[in-house]
Amino acid sequence: MEKIPYKIYLEEQEMPTAWYNVRADMKNKPAPLLNPGTGKPMTAEELGGVFCDELVKQELDNDTRLIPIPEEIRAFYKMYRPSPLVRAYCLEEKLGTPAHIYYKFEGNNTSGSHKLNSSIAQAYYAKKQGLKGVTTETGAGQWGTALSMACSYFGLDCKVYMVKISYEQKPFRREVMRTYGATVTPSPSDTTQIGRKILEEFPGTTGSLGCAISEAVEAAVTREGYRYVLGSVLNQVLLHQSVIGLETKAALDKYGIKPDIIIGCAGGGSNLGGLIAPFMGEKLRGEADYRIIAVEPASCPSFTRGTYAYDFCDTGKVCPLAKMYTLGSGFIPAPNHAGGLRYHGMSSILSQLYDDGYMEATTAVQTDVFKAAEQFARVEGILPAPESAHAIKVAIDEAMKCKETGEEKTIVFGLTGTGYFDLVAYEKFHNGEMTDYIPTDEELQKSLASLPKVD
Repeated sequence: MEKIPYKIYLEEQEMPTAWYNVRADMKNKPAPLLNPGTGKPMTAEELGGVFCDELVKQELDNDTRLIPIPEEIRAFYKMYRPSPLVRAYCLEEKLGTPAHIYYKFEGNNTSGSHKLNSSIAQAYYAKKQGLKGVTTETGAGQWGTALSMACSYFGLDCKVYMVKISYEQKPFRREVMRTYGATVTPSPSDTTQIGRKILEEFPGTTGSLGCAISEAVEAAVTREGYRYVLGSVLNQVLLHQSVIGLETKAALDKYGIKPDIIIGCAGGGSNLGGLIAPFMGEKLRGEADYRIIAVEPASCPSFTRGTYAYDFCDTGKVCPLAKMYTLGSGFIPAPNHAGGLRYHGMSSILSQLYDDGYMEATTAVQTDVFKAAEQFARVEGILPAPESAHAIKVAIDEAMKCKETGEEKTIVFGLTGTGYFDLVAYEKFHNGEMTDYIPTDEELQKSLASLPKVD
């Protein structure tokens, strides 16, 4: 076998020409979005009042396996794709493990994360529809940064509602968005009716992705020529992010490598869903088997402590109902530093796959995550985002298990972004000021008690 290089790059012509829709291979399809007023599945017409028309088609398409990527989007992708698959030789040596560790690095673009893969697609369809602009929410700021960059490229207005705690913790991420022309508002705010209501009900709240989504949706539907776009959770987003997994599999196939374990951090599900897509497809079709692990923060444990049920996608309860693993739309997680993982629910696709037993989930506490991030940075030379560091933590754990057993397993994880805008978090970790908050059963039960009643 040819010697495995430190970084495996695909040629430009090897970049995917179509997104892979894992729903086409799912025996049990994800449950449909429901209209909270009627309790019936949302129609394309209803969704079209909030989302771009072409994105609505993608959202509802459960059967088309491959959806061609428009040439205009592929041309943009070529600025930073294909992204490298890196063999973590230095980490392996430091750990003394027989495991082979690979990471797919999605931070090699201006936005610093995988979020650009979907933002450019959603901005493209908004522009093609003739819209003036789009609205969105962002947690840690990676999605807002990516969308502001994409909107700048296509000449669209971009209004971002940023979770308040992240707005305060990550001022430089906010300034990158503003550099690209976006308007950034800390959420919850007094600029929307829903924001004012949330502030009244939860005075002094640090916000959540659920709050920011509510405000962004209101801002979209009350403005002519605007639509709402989302950076995770939805089917369309996981579809666009499948380029991550398609490239990862192509790079591994190039050298005859089959992973045993695939690991990704999980908040709403975009990067995890994108990374595992083609591997999950093989698993669903019975062509291969992989151990797939979702890693979520212990402070926001949707998979591991949530309930699989229909719930609102947002705190303000203006969005459709989605069947997902949820902590309740009113759950506002502790202000941990992995802002991109602070969502109360999980992708309907991943929730169905998890419920069907095709993947597993685990949690990690914040200080352990930052220990792993620091360990990785010192030997691999990349400062990881707190979100990505959840996957690093579990990858190291699995590699150490291989050291104990002597097994030579191949581990692949997603390094979804860089942490150079997260230095306040690293500072708190180094100063010993970081805490590990885990919600009590009573807190979760209180939030889950408000789940909507669906027949």
